[in-house]
Amino acid sequence: MSKVERVTTVKNELLDIFMSINVAEHEKRSRSAAQRNLRARRGIELHQEFKQLERDIAVLADDERH
Repeated sequence: MSKVERVTTVKNELLDIFMSINVAEHEKRSRSAAQRNLRARRGIELHQEFKQLERDIAVLADDERH
């Protein structure tokens, strides 16, 4: 194997390593973003559920007064 071929091989291996690292980082960021979105959506749902429960309780309390 000539010197040029060895250099080319090393460059290709380094490029493969770099691309693998980028793919792994991208996947990690995507998973983190999906988890954040899920937590945010669940937080909004819980907020809405609590507000609905408050309204339901208020209606029941009004019915008991009458």
